[in-house]
Formats: sequence, C-alpha cells, structure tokens
Amino acid sequence: MKIKLYLITLITFLAIDSLWLGGIAPSFYRSQIGHLMADEPNFVAAAFFYLIFIFGMVYFVVEPCMRGGRSPKQTALRGAIFGFVTYATYDLTNHATLVNWPMLMTVVDMTWGTVLSSLVALVSVWAGRRLIK
Repeated sequence: MKIKLYLITLITFLAIDSLWLGGIAPSFYRSQIGHLMADEPNFVAAAFFYLIFIFGMVYFVVEPCMRGGRSPKQTALRGAIFGFVTYATYDLTNHATLVNWPMLMTVVDMTWGTVLSSLVALVSVWAGRRLIK
C-alpha cells in the first residue's frame, strides 16, 4: 500500500507543482532572486528534493489520514501545516542567512508550499481511498 500511495502522491505533487513552475513562478523567481539563480536547474538535486519531500508527506500526512479515516477538512489542514513548516524551513533560513533575500519571495513561496501541500494531501488521500484496497 505504501509504495502505491507514494506513487500517487508523487504524481499528484508533480502535476500540481508543474502548473506553478511552468506558469507564474519563472518570471516571479527571476524578478526576486534572479541574481542567485543558476542558468539551468540542478535536476539531480531537484529529484532528491521531490523524493524526500514526498516521503515526508506520505509518512506524516497522507498515510495517517487514510489510516485514521480523516475528513477532507482534516486532511487539507494537515497537508497545509506540513507544507507551511517545510517551506518555512527553506525560506526563513534563506531570509536569515542570505544578503538581500526578498521578504516577498519568502511570503509567496511559503504560501505556495502551504496551498500545494494541502491540495496534494487532499487529492492523494481521495485517490488512495479509491485505488488502493
């Protein structure tokens, strides 16, 4: 069950995050932190982020919500909390340690992480309940 749930969550996360990364995010990131960005992303590092993040989301949110019969509201809240905490770790560390890290970048990225994780938790639990018996 956990491998199927992991794959459902990974596919859901990639699908939703690709809307952000392929839409608004590129021009926003360039305007905010373009001076820090590489010409091309490090895809190996990005892959490790996704694999580790999804492990955490499944372990701390998706699987417990499925096992515990949580309501959609509880699932969305748990996903939002996970996203807020994880994205805050990245953004607030950058804000604290990098020169001229924009506060707007911190707020927008933390907001996106919160919304993204909430949606991913909802969709993953919904799909998991229907696809995993």
